[in-house]
Amino acid sequence: MSEFLMGAIAMASFVIALFFLRFWKKTGDRFFLFFAMSFGIEGMNRVLVAMPIPWDERSTQYYLLRILSYMIIVAGILYKNRRRTKTN
Repeated sequence: MSEFLMGAIAMASFVIALFFLRFWKKTGDRFFLFFAMSFGIEGMNRVLVAMPIPWDERSTQYYLLRILSYMIIVAGILYKNRRRTKTN
């Protein structure tokens, strides 16, 4: 049952990533690209957790992927909110 739920979470993450990619293509705003990359990494993380590899979910590799995913979200937010300098 656990593998099934991990698969469902992974599928949802990939669908959300595609959703953000669609908005990025429409608007060209990198904010949506950052979120698409983050959800894509999160989906890959869930796929790796569900695979029958002898690693435990509490292993460092999974947390590093999650930290990378969250850092991409923070980078997207900081990119969106940075001050724009006015040119005269």
